[in-house]
Amino acid sequence: MRNGGPKKGFRKKQKSSVLRTALPGTRNKKEDVARMIRVDHAGEFGAQRIYAGQLAILGKSSAAPTIRHMARQEDEHLAAFEKLMVENGVRPTVLYPLWHIAGYVLGAATAALGEKAAMACTVAVEEVIDEHYARQLSALASDDAKLSKLIMRFRADENEHKKIGLKHGAEDLPYYAMLRSLIRAGSKTAIWLSERV
Repeated sequence: MRNGGPKKGFRKKQKSSVLRTALPGTRNKKEDVARMIRVDHAGEFGAQRIYAGQLAILGKSSAAPTIRHMARQEDEHLAAFEKLMVENGVRPTVLYPLWHIAGYVLGAATAALGEKAAMACTVAVEEVIDEHYARQLSALASDDAKLSKLIMRFRADENEHKKIGLKHGAEDLPYYAMLRSLIRAGSKTAIWLSERV
């Protein structure tokens, strides 16, 4: 030791403790899972409201049984995420009242344009949800087997909904590409906001 300077061991210990300290704003695994549950709950709630809006307009149409089938699956998804929120002490997004209105309006507005527009809405939303769930599964890896299994099952349902929408003529809509782009952009924005607030 020269001139009373710090010992080599002290420098190493000090450096390693600094590396272990999380930076401000860094989330841990528990916070990441809470964020996933919050946004997925918001998404399933939004989907439930979309189908409610569609059924308000198309409830007596030939598409009604198909829409009801998809709505029942979304009800199941929503119930599962509500249970997870309670189990994990996760608060809902503060935008919940907004998604209550926005989902219903989107569903009713697309249904008012006809069955193909309603199906185009389903395709656009489910494409975004599929991509979103794929990112979550990649991020979770093996950290939360219960949540991963649930997301995989619900992702399969969402893919089924997308296929149903395509089978029922979504792409035959003259303005399909424009409507799809608008709804995808709105869905991505809703996901981004719901993760954060």
